[in-house]
Amino acid sequence: MSKPTPISGFPEWTPAQRMIEQYVLDRIRSTFELYGFAPLETRAVEPLDQLLRKGETSKEVYVIRRLHGDPEGPSGDDTLGLHFDLTVPFARYVLENAGKLNFPFRRYQIQKVWRGERPQEGRYREFLQADIDIVDRDTLAPHYEAEMPLVIGDALRSLPIPPVRIQVNNRKICEGFYRGIGLTDPEAALRAVDKLDKIGPAGVTELLATTAGASEAQAKAVLALAEISAPDASFADAVRGLGVNDPLLDEGVEELVRVVETAAAHSPGLCVADLRIARGLDYYTGTVYETQMIGYERFGSVCSGGRYDNLASAGNVRFPGVGISIGVTRLLGLLFGADALSVSRSVPTCVLVAVTSEEQRPASNRVAEALRSRGIPTEVSPSAAKFGKQIRYAERRGIPYVWFPGADGASDEVKDIRSGDQIAAVAGEWTPPQADLKPLVG
Repeated sequence: MSKPTPISGFPEWTPAQRMIEQYVLDRIRSTFELYGFAPLETRAVEPLDQLLRKGETSKEVYVIRRLHGDPEGPSGDDTLGLHFDLTVPFARYVLENAGKLNFPFRRYQIQKVWRGERPQEGRYREFLQADIDIVDRDTLAPHYEAEMPLVIGDALRSLPIPPVRIQVNNRKICEGFYRGIGLTDPEAALRAVDKLDKIGPAGVTELLATTAGASEAQAKAVLALAEISAPDASFADAVRGLGVNDPLLDEGVEELVRVVETAAAHSPGLCVADLRIARGLDYYTGTVYETQMIGYERFGSVCSGGRYDNLASAGNVRFPGVGISIGVTRLLGLLFGADALSVSRSVPTCVLVAVTSEEQRPASNRVAEALRSRGIPTEVSPSAAKFGKQIRYAERRGIPYVWFPGADGASDEVKDIRSGDQIAAVAGEWTPPQADLKPLVG
């Protein structure tokens, strides 16, 4: 068998990196639950017509097909695709279970997704997302749009990562402004503005002309709106200064002012109004969010989302919602690549119980069981080698303590192999310092 090679875009973390990831997930999960979000997991596949019905996603979806089809079995496997985000499957879940849910329904979902894009640093084909959404029946109060940055700000602030800045905009501002200047295809204009960082003002101007039918003057006005940015509600005066009037524009400005002011009261500097933020997916209808890690801005957003009014609907019943997603794999991949995260040891083990001889291994096992029963991660030495070799085994793995069972009635002893200190100990009483109990991430 030839030596296996990695598959681009499908990351596999080392055990140390995986422990960091688990720590990050625990902190994110804890924050989500502090805000009252309940856990949910949906299936990995969705019908292709559902995955493709919103936004520019056709090039990103992985289609599911059986290697050997069953001619007598049910057809249709080739109409399924792996989900590329968690919003579409969540919307489907809400429609299927609306009669069982209490609204407004608040859920978090931490799950793998698959996206067929070109792999590069911070971008993967298989990755983990951590989502929160709030949906309601028929109407959703706008204050939920102001709540999203608070949750994300608290979750990311609890992690040993650089500070973040959440950029916010409101699609109503953009759509109302575009209508106010006479553009008849606001969605095409939004998609063009969403590419501003990639293709620049000249490229967006050309795209606005070819896809949205914008004149030179209209394109200039669109770019003037996109240039507006402010860390407070002063952006509203800048928008009004452009001299465009439209009721939807006014509604969007009012909603975005609420988001920015709520965030400033909770965590000054967390949010900035940035009117170039558009989000490419068509289903967003109100506030949209993108989050940058300070020092890693060139890699784009690590946490995005927005308000959607029409994604989940059945007949005359709608379930509007707002959600935001942390790209956990994306965030960690960037930090791992920069060696910006570390863990104090490569295994969870706090204590290695030495084995004096294979005949005495049951005694070492009993010590390990006593320590584990008190929540102390413990393993037993793999061999009854000389104690020096057993200590070196612990050192290589970063295990801070080695436990030596007493012989011939002597008391047990435990050694801190970092300092060399060794004391008598009883497995049912001895406890390591809290800082040593679990690996520390930093």
